[in-house]
Amino acid sequence: MKNYKLVPMDRSHIKEIAQIERECFSSPWTEAMLEEELYNPLASFIVAQRPDGAVLGYAGLHAVMDEGYIDNVAVREDYRGNGIADDLVDVFVRFGQEHLAFLTLEVRPSNEPAIQLYYKHGFAQVGRRKDYYKDPKEDAIIMTLEFDHGTKAAE
Repeated sequence: MKNYKLVPMDRSHIKEIAQIERECFSSPWTEAMLEEELYNPLASFIVAQRPDGAVLGYAGLHAVMDEGYIDNVAVREDYRGNGIADDLVDVFVRFGQEHLAFLTLEVRPSNEPAIQLYYKHGFAQVGRRKDYYKDPKEDAIIMTLEFDHGTKAAE
């Protein structure tokens, strides 16, 4: 049985999410940047939260028209391997199946666990961004998941 539930991000989560950002990323989002997303109508951030309120992980999505961009998926180091990132990504994939033409994201080539997670959900590598990441410098793999909504033009 899971010891967490997925909830929309609110102000009470900001401090812990910023801490996870600092743990996981070399260019972390600040508390101010995260708080701005609470008021961004194009953004949706979800949080994996224990019953005591502790934040175990989170993920962010920006959707513009029928395009979705997954910003970050991050889980506290001591909670990795418990399916939290899988559950977070699944929420956005299910949303995409209903509302989007595609989801896309960038991932470090050295982040094999994340790459495998995205493959599991149907994402494919579609390109690279040269020197996208700093500290350490690394390209980004662009991964995309396209949804077929039967909207193709008749031939």
